[in-house]
Amino acid sequence: MSDHEPIPAQRPLRPLPSLIFASRWLQLPLYLGLIVAQGVYVVHFLVELWHLVEAAFGHQGALQALVTSIGYKSDAPVTALNETVIMLVVLALIDVVMISNLLIMVIVGGYETFVSRLNLEGHEDQPEWLDHVNASVLKVKLALSIIGISSIHLLKTFINAGNYTDKVLIAQTLIHITFLLSAMAIAYTDKLMSSSEHMHH
Repeated sequence: MSDHEPIPAQRPLRPLPSLIFASRWLQLPLYLGLIVAQGVYVVHFLVELWHLVEAAFGHQGALQALVTSIGYKSDAPVTALNETVIMLVVLALIDVVMISNLLIMVIVGGYETFVSRLNLEGHEDQPEWLDHVNASVLKVKLALSIIGISSIHLLKTFINAGNYTDKVLIAQTLIHITFLLSAMAIAYTDKLMSSSEHMHH
């Protein structure tokens, strides 16, 4: 084909297929809503971080706010930061960051996959994973992110195990194992589908 050969014009869609295809834009408010939720998480993160800094300097109100937010209970009143409280607060902050990462994956990857191209090719800040994103890859990445978030929650529970019943501990462990097995099943299914596509090519 010559470099000067004109690209054939796309045939316009019929009204019904055009309407159905345009319906993908109904997802736009959902992704915009997730961006708002991301902003709420940022505010929550900053508030918790500020409370941690204040508590480190002996502010009792900030310390009690932290203790309440992480659900920490002790036989003796908590009058100063201790290692357990710091660890639980830091894990809570990491949890917010991981959920925020999950939101970014859903917003950017979902929009790129299901709504419209972002045209980030060549952009210096283009995420590496966005080069080969599709619905299947997105499912695997989301499953792995959920496992990471579940791991943080489970670790927080075990550190603060004295405030939970055995039933809650067992239930959270089983839920985490279920997430893990689900992610393995999704990844294995994706591998089988990829192998099948390569064989057909």
